[in-house]
Amino acid sequence: MSIANAFQTGITGLNAQSKKVSTISDNIANANTNGYKRGFSDLVTRTAGQSGNVTMPQGVRVEQGSEVSKQGGFSQTTSDTDLAIAGEGFFIVSKVPNDPVESNYMLTRAGSFKPDENGFLRNSAGLYLHGFAADPDGTFPASDRTSFADVAAVNVRDVEMVAAETTRMDVEGNLPAQASGLATPGAPFISTTDYYTPLGERERLTFNWQPTTNQDEWTLQIDDDNGAAMGQVTVTFNNSGPNAGSPASWSGVTNMAAAPSNFAFNTATGEATLTINNGTTPQTIVVGMGAPNSFTHMTQFDGDYEPLNVDKDGSSAGALDRTEIDEFGNVRGIFDNGLRRVLYQIPVGNVRNPDGLEIADGNAFKLSNKSGSFTILDANRGSAGKIVSGSLEQSNVDLAQELTDLIQTQRAYSSNAKIITTADEMLEETTRLKR
Repeated sequence: MSIANAFQTGITGLNAQSKKVSTISDNIANANTNGYKRGFSDLVTRTAGQSGNVTMPQGVRVEQGSEVSKQGGFSQTTSDTDLAIAGEGFFIVSKVPNDPVESNYMLTRAGSFKPDENGFLRNSAGLYLHGFAADPDGTFPASDRTSFADVAAVNVRDVEMVAAETTRMDVEGNLPAQASGLATPGAPFISTTDYYTPLGERERLTFNWQPTTNQDEWTLQIDDDNGAAMGQVTVTFNNSGPNAGSPASWSGVTNMAAAPSNFAFNTATGEATLTINNGTTPQTIVVGMGAPNSFTHMTQFDGDYEPLNVDKDGSSAGALDRTEIDEFGNVRGIFDNGLRRVLYQIPVGNVRNPDGLEIADGNAFKLSNKSGSFTILDANRGSAGKIVSGSLEQSNVDLAQELTDLIQTQRAYSSNAKIITTADEMLEETTRLKR
């Protein structure tokens, strides 16, 4: 190696150590940055080819990258919209909500999301969280899992009021055995229950249990909200054996409703099907009364009659009260009427080589040729990490390691500077040979 080459080698060393110091400085500065991934600067020998069997060195060069695949620790927060991913994967984000340009989408592990003035979840770097929007019934349409084409910005405030119509009732209660089989049966035993229409309106059904002159036999009539009879059915209860007190059989089904309303009854299952004319499409409610020889619904034992206990679905119209996010990334809206509905699913973006991602502003990453193929996975399924609500991933920087590397790099920089000063002295000594 000539003295001139020694100068060049020293200069490459100074440049390389300078870049390494810069990387270490970034790591130390971001030691408390949520989701930050440690950068590294690997030094690689440079050569200018060979002269005979001798390799001609040309100093050193720097290969820079980030330890994206190395997960940091978690810290607990008081915000349900602060999110972390335990395992593999990234949040899908962009600088504007619902960006139509797919190349503008990025990946990040920084999950400090908070609702902005429009209700969109946005992290501290100003990036908007994206996922899949659910249909009104809580299901998700088919979506492309290899691109950003079908993702939507997650909004936890711009949610319309919702109502749920009643589709099912289950009736429980006891009829007094001593009231049936009398020569002159008394008045019917009456209970009412509310139900909800598709518009969230509250209407009422009336159950009239009329004892007959036959022992252990009752006739049930159900009336609609206007007091009009919808239909009748007769039930006979078992009066002996292990099934005593349970329905023995249902019979005498009579539809009394005016079309398009209707009353039907399945005598094998003990379920009434009510068709109620309260909209363009009539509402259908299935009412469980109890299959023969079962004690799950209506019974007949000696004692007092108590109003029926009715378990039913449906709710009135309600506004969004709050949201919660589970480990599968499902964002559920909790409404002030008690209704819970899935609004979004937060998936995780996955690449074959996370360390090959291109670093972007805002503690985010962009896809690159080195990162490999991209797919969108459901959180907490297969190889995808799970979503942890109320937590943030910390930086994966080890300060002790960085400070140690800083000392070593400073010494290496000084040594490379010494090469230059030594080569300068040698060159000066060479020029004196002529004197």
